[in-house]
Formats: sequence, C-alpha cells, structure tokens
Amino acid sequence: MKERFFELAAYASGLLGGGEVLLADFEGEVSDFLRFNRARVRQPMTVRQAYLTLQLIDGRRHDRTTLALSGNADEDRLAVGVAVETMRTDLPALPEDPYLLYCTDAASSDTVRAGRMPEPQEMIETISVDGTGLDLVGVLAGGPVYRGFASSLGARHWHEVDSFLFDWSVYSGGDKAVKASFAGQHWDRDEVARRIDATRAQLPYLAREPRTIEPGAYRAYLSPAAMDELLWMLNWGGVSAKEQRTQQSAIQRLVDGEACLSPLVTLREHVAGGLAPAFDEAGFPRPASVDLIRDGRHAGSLVSPRTAQEYGIESNGADEDESMQAMELTSGQLPTAEVLRALDTGVYVGNFHYLNWSDRASCRITGMTRFATYWVEGGEIVAPLAVMRFDDSLYRMLGGELEALGAESEWIFSSDTYGGRSVETSRVPGALLRTLRLTL
Repeated sequence: MKERFFELAAYASGLLGGGEVLLADFEGEVSDFLRFNRARVRQPMTVRQAYLTLQLIDGRRHDRTTLALSGNADEDRLAVGVAVETMRTDLPALPEDPYLLYCTDAASSDTVRAGRMPEPQEMIETISVDGTGLDLVGVLAGGPVYRGFASSLGARHWHEVDSFLFDWSVYSGGDKAVKASFAGQHWDRDEVARRIDATRAQLPYLAREPRTIEPGAYRAYLSPAAMDELLWMLNWGGVSAKEQRTQQSAIQRLVDGEACLSPLVTLREHVAGGLAPAFDEAGFPRPASVDLIRDGRHAGSLVSPRTAQEYGIESNGADEDESMQAMELTSGQLPTAEVLRALDTGVYVGNFHYLNWSDRASCRITGMTRFATYWVEGGEIVAPLAVMRFDDSLYRMLGGELEALGAESEWIFSSDTYGGRSVETSRVPGALLRTLRLTL
C-alpha cells in the first residue's frame, strides 16, 4: 500500500499551481475478523480498505476531502484529480484560518513492525479447543494497519504495524460473565490458553448467590481493565493543551497546582511503546514519550498544531482532539498473585462501564461495575457482587486513597473498529484503593 499512497500523493502534487500546498494522509488495513459464539466461528471475514485524505492549502485558506481508494490506479487518479479541482474551486469562498499550521520540512521516515501471527485457521483451532464447553463469545481481529503522510513540500512518512486483538466474554448465566482480552503483535498459543483457563476458573464464583452491599466507601482493587476505563476519561479534554489553556480541563486543579495525585502516579503518552505512528496528520513528528503527570504532579499536555499556533507554543504531534494514542501508567510494586491478600476485605472490580463525568471540575466520574466484580473477605472471593454504581473523584482514587499499583501492566488495545481498526493502546497496572465510593 505504501507505493500506491506515495504514487497518488505525487500525482496530486503534480496538479498544483501557484503557491498551492498539498497535504496527504493515508489510513489502511488488511484485517481478518472472526466472530465467535460458544467458542466456534460464526462469522469470518477479511476487510481490505484504504482511505486518502487530501488537504489543499493556498495562503491561509484550506479545504479537505477524504477518498475511499479502489485499488485501480486509473480510477484512483481520476478521483484525486476531481478532488483537487473541487477543493480549488471552493477555496476562494472559504475564510482564512488564523490557526493553520503544518509541517514544512521535507522529512521522511519508514517504520515497519512485523508481528508473528499464524494463519487464521491455527488461531481458530486454538480458541475452539481451549474454549471447549464454554459459552465463549467474542471477536478476533488481526493483520497489518497502515498510516502515511506526504506533502507537496517533500515530506514522506510511512507506518506499518502488525497486530491482533482477541476480545471475549465467557457467560455463566443470566447477566453474569467474565470478560477478558489478549492483544499484541506476537501470537502466543500458551498465553491464549492460560487466559481462557483463567476465565473458566472464575465461573464457579459467578455461580454463587450474588452479594448485595449497602452504598458506602469500601476498600477496592481495580483491575487493569477497570483502570483503563477510568484513565481514558482523561481523553475527554483532560490532557488537552487547549482545554487546559481555557481552564476547562477535567484536571484543571492539578494543572494549576491546586491539587495533586499520589506520588505513585506517572502518566505519559508513550508513542514508542504503542501502535500509533510517530507523526501526526499535519506531518509533525511525535516525540517518543510525553510526560503528562509525573510523581502525582502536572507535567505536560498534548499540543496539536492548531493549539500551538493559537497560543504560540510548540506542537508535540497531538491530533486535533489532543487525545492520547498510547497511554502508559507506570507500574508499582503489588504483584498480581498478592492482590486478593492485599485487598483482604472489600470489592474486586473486574470492569467498569457507562462512565461519564458527574462533576467535571472536581474530576469526579460515575459509572457501573461490570462483569466479574466480586466481594472478597479475608483474601478470598466470597461471591459475585450485585451491580453497583460508583461516583468518585480521580483526585481521591489516584490521590490519598491510592495504596498501591500493580507490578505488572496489561497491554490493552482499543476494540474500536468503527470505520477501521484503532491504533489506540494503553499499558496500565491494577490499583489497590483504600476506599472507593459506591453510591447505588
């Protein structure tokens, strides 16, 4: 796909006149999707798609259009020619953009990270055999994902990475289930078997009579999956430089030095450790790592080119939403094998869902417990916990109430496939809290 993209970008650049500048962004994938029901394949498919986004710039006026590429060279060139001419016609009617900023360097990069994935049939056999007897439902998606950038100024960037995500649930009965996932670049049959067995081992607990507890503050352990859900809430403006400059960030008190988190908390955007490309849609390079919170204190933010232009600061390759693409929370000292003993008595949270801000200015989040969430006594699982709502602030949960972070981090991939497989990833440990506020 790389050759096709650069050839079309060069062709589009050759159509320019006067002081026009062209930026071209590419997104593509070749993905196998396998949907499972009762550990058997119910829907296999392969998706091959490619999209080209062209931006025509003349002075401070610019227009953008996205094309779905057919793979036929003549058809795609024709579509590109029509798109450039249409944007050229529209430009005079568009207002000048005072915050337009794009990379003018003729830089280049070429990243190819090959994975180790067997043929789909081998992966199917692994899941079917290890999942025998389980009501296992889920999806396995894998294959190469492509990103590219080129400009008429000579820039050429390419990013190609192999990856997979197996996301599944094992149902016990009624509304009781265990959710799990395994993602990476290198398929490991033994690890798949271990994780499926781990979900199987929880079924006897789910078969017990659910425990109902009164609303209140309880000692709690949040699994890496639950922590992942909590921390992605910061993508709703929390780590955005624009939101912080306009005093609208969910962590504004942290930014202003009026509050702090536990010294255990160091959060960064770590592109070098994720799947996202090391360049943005304007052609600017992304640093390997950007500290956002360091030792519980505000350390930085994600700055898009538009925000950089508006406030006279330096862009660090953030997208227009100024959201994390490769979130990483530094791990701690609590071994996974010691979690229940350290929790002693309280709530083990397997997953959260339906999260939202209940008080954005206080960084307070509300949501529901989900899937395998248990009541624990004396370091032993007693029963599944009836669904509960929590309402608590990150300043509390990751501040004074944070007792320990897990020693092992989970590499979690976004399961978003709407329009294409996502390259968003996170590496997060679990967290032991002195108290979590359950409200309903």
